Amino acid sequence: MKFIDEATIKVYAGDGGNGVATFRREKYEPMGGPNGGDGGKGGSIYAIADRNINTLVDYRYTRSFRGQRGENGRGAECYGAKGEDTILRVPVGTVISDKATERMIVDLDEHGRKVLLAKGGNNGLGNVHFKSSINRSPRQCTKGEIGEEFELYMELKVLADVGLLGMPNAGKSTFIRSVSAAKPKVADYPFTTLHPNLGVVRVDTERSFVIADVPGLIEGAAEGAGLGHQFLRHLARTSLLLHLVDIAPFDEETDPVAEAKAIVNELLKYDEALYNKPRWLILNKTDMLENSQDVVKKFVKGYGWTGRVFAISAISGVGCKKLTYAMMDHLDEAKRNEVKRAEEEAAELKKADENKMEEKNNKEKIDEVNASKPLEINIINSPVNEPIIIKQ
Repeated sequence: MKFIDEATIKVYAGDGGNGVATFRREKYEPMGGPNGGDGGKGGSIYAIADRNINTLVDYRYTRSFRGQRGENGRGAECYGAKGEDTILRVPVGTVISDKATERMIVDLDEHGRKVLLAKGGNNGLGNVHFKSSINRSPRQCTKGEIGEEFELYMELKVLADVGLLGMPNAGKSTFIRSVSAAKPKVADYPFTTLHPNLGVVRVDTERSFVIADVPGLIEGAAEGAGLGHQFLRHLARTSLLLHLVDIAPFDEETDPVAEAKAIVNELLKYDEALYNKPRWLILNKTDMLENSQDVVKKFVKGYGWTGRVFAISAISGVGCKKLTYAMMDHLDEAKRNEVKRAEEEAAELKKADENKMEEKNNKEKIDEVNASKPLEINIINSPVNEPIIIKQ
């Protein structure tokens, strides 16, 4: 199946059915009165996240979706049927935004999450609602309202904990095959990977994480070189980036340090927030070097890197196990820090609410004390038939 990670669609909610103006006509009932029923409500458009879908290909070719119109009302107080809702199933991780305003509507990051995209029109009212003691034969009724319509932009951002970043043929697909059960295509030519691949890395029976492999970047990707940088959106949700570098390029004229710097510059051009994510340097293909330690030290010095460095061989698995445990520990620590921050924010909100409640209680007590004070009345001597002045 072709991998599609963006689509533009138009949604039209159903219009509401019209109310009708009818009157009861039966034998021996000359004054039956109004009995026009209401129309049915228009069908709405919903989107729901489904983990069994992994691409937006269904919305690349079918771009228009309509809710069913509500039926019109009928006589004998028969109400029209409600229009059937339309459900759009999308992959987990789909972000839906308004095409015109570019405002994000929802991020469907959980399986089963459902959101209303376009509301169906309200139903019209029949003349049975307009009868009164002074208007016993109303002939007015209302039409149904028009349903909402929008042009929406759908963008898929895969859910992964760790993202792989690097030049084509840096060994990203080989690495994900080595540490997980994923089987992306591997070949001896660049741009073998044409769409993101996900793999589950299981450290032990109860500890695992998801790693994402995206197509390689080259210098000038921001200007459209290679496959561009459109697939970098799939790294937006990750907690850690692994920058894979081919430390033993086949072409001797290739400078690994220059390529590594080019990747980082392209990352900065695309998104500064993605550039500021935690990033580790992974030097791959050390099995092809005789003095790998010296080459690694020379590369790190020339690159000017001060973060964490791992030297591995993805094809033989050397250093991969140590790296997976380090990634798992980093993710566990990040989750603990996130929980701690959430608890601190909740504690601050709770304390602020308690302070507000305390201020409110103190104010109420002061008001009660002021209200309970006895009223002191001083009568000032005054002549007869003159008003008495009362002071509190």
